[in-house]
Amino acid sequence: MAKTDYDAPRTSPTDDEDSLEELQARRAAPRSGAVDVDEAELAEAFELPGADQLDEELSVAVIPMQADEFRCSRCFLVHHRSQRAAAGVDVCRDCA
Repeated sequence: MAKTDYDAPRTSPTDDEDSLEELQARRAAPRSGAVDVDEAELAEAFELPGADQLDEELSVAVIPMQADEFRCSRCFLVHHRSQRAAAGVDVCRDCA
């Protein structure tokens, strides 16, 4: 069985150490202005598909919770009482 010295510093053949001159040249090189682009400006120019339908008003009929339903205390969905994980506990079978 080969012994491995786990305390020895790790070196990999792919690590290319840059010289001091290369690092200084990289620092002095002009950087592109792409980093300074404001994300809010990009988001304003981006248009989602189907965005022309945003002028429509949505209307949904809300039905109150029935007597044989419960609201799960974990996922907050309304389920029929047959989906309750245990009697007296407001947790559905999916969350249990």
